[in-house]
Formats: sequence, structure tokens, C-alpha cells
Amino acid sequence: MDRVKVLVHGALGKMGQEVLGAICRDPELEAVAGVDIKAEDEELPLPDGSRTIPLSADLESAIKHCHPDVLVDFTTAKATMPAVRTAAKHDVRLVIGTTGLSAADLDEIKILCETRRIGAVVAPNFSLAAVVMIHLAKKAARFFDHAEIIEMHHEQKADAPSGTAMTTAREMVKSRGKAFSHTTAAHEDISGSRGGELEGVALHSVRLPGMLAHQEIILGAPGQTLRIRLDQINREAFMPCITLAIKKVPELKEAVFGLNELLGIEDENC
Repeated sequence: MDRVKVLVHGALGKMGQEVLGAICRDPELEAVAGVDIKAEDEELPLPDGSRTIPLSADLESAIKHCHPDVLVDFTTAKATMPAVRTAAKHDVRLVIGTTGLSAADLDEIKILCETRRIGAVVAPNFSLAAVVMIHLAKKAARFFDHAEIIEMHHEQKADAPSGTAMTTAREMVKSRGKAFSHTTAAHEDISGSRGGELEGVALHSVRLPGMLAHQEIILGAPGQTLRIRLDQINREAFMPCITLAIKKVPELKEAVFGLNELLGIEDENC
């Protein structure tokens, strides 16, 4: 069986390097190119030291030269959409973990995949624990009227609140069929102390050195609270689901949003 040929977009970043390392460890995958806006050299050593791959700042030329089956993107929302359009034009499948994509961006990805009949897997978080966390939060949501989410990330994370937190809130609201009840303060000495709000869910963002990715969902009812917490302590947490997505996406003919389908998690309303 031929190995899946992978181009990593954002190859010089922390996630890009971790993805390349995971590809090196998987006998079913082959890294064929790296693309990064900061590319200066023409070759990129793989993390395992086995060989080098072509490195470029020009995605289109890299695709034409290396003929990847799948493009993996962990960059920024601003960089992702031009890459998506370029990859789709060449019928390259997509695995996208970049957060901050708008609803319009997701709609465009969906239409591009339908038009070209190519697969894409788009997820705000590729951690298995994050997928299960959201699944459990959806199940619990209909039993509570009040909910808050505290998401905690490293200080270099560009967006707030995180894509995972917003996805969690939206999925909880969808599951219960209505917005949560949001409690406002009669007086705020510091504006924004109650955080942001998404359909009744209060969202709080923490950005500190020493953290990677953490989230706590707190659901409240009279006399009781339920907490669901996720802690990702290193980027290795994302790799099993990323490599799974790379292997599965060539079989798809449309865009899949989230990992439930790939993991066999039923998405029924609770």
C-alpha cells in the first residue's frame, strides 16, 4: 500500500514540527514538503534526522513539485484560506487545525470540497480528550440552565476565546435547544469582569506562560455544580487524531467538521 504523501503548511512552527515528527513515526505516511512564510532555506531536516524535504514559502510551487495527497495546515486564519484555495485547485485533500476561522470561511471550505469532490477534516482541537469533553458537555447541557467556560492557553496564542471554547458553547446550546441563562453583575468595577458571552454561556480566557491548552466547563443548578475539565500538557496530545485524519481524508468527498465521525462518536441529541 502506498504511503500518504503529506505537505505541512506552517512547517517551521511548533505544531508544524510536531506534525512532521508524528509523520516520521508512522509507516503509512510520508512527508514530502514543508511550506512556511518564514522559509529561508530550500531544505528542511525532518525531526527524526532521517532526511531532508523541500522547504518553500510558495505553496503553489511546492504542490506542483511534490504532488502531495494531503495538506496539513496549522498556521493562522489569515494564511489558511489562501492555502485552502490553492490546495483545492490542485485536488489536494485538507486537514486543518487552525483556529479563528469564520463561519464564512467554513462555508467556503465546504463549497470548495463539494465542487472539487475532495475531502477535508476541519477541527478546532485534534485532542481525543477534547472531542470526548465536548461530547460529555453536550449530554449534560440539557440538565442545566447556567454554564460558564474558562479556557486557559499559553501567552502566545493569538485568538481569544479559543476555537474549542466557542465550539463547546455552540454545541451545548444546540444540544439543549435554547440559550443558557446568563447572570450579569449589577455593577462591574472593572469592565468585562464577567467575560464574554455566547448564547448565554460566559466565556473567560486566560493567557499565561507555563500553560499549553486547558478548558473547564462549569454547569450550575441550585445547590450543585458539575465541572468537566480538559488538560493538554504537550502537543503530543494532538498527534494520534491528526495522523488518523491524514489517513482517512483521502477517502472523503466532502468536508467534515469535527472528529466525531472519524472516531465513531455518535452525534445524537441527548
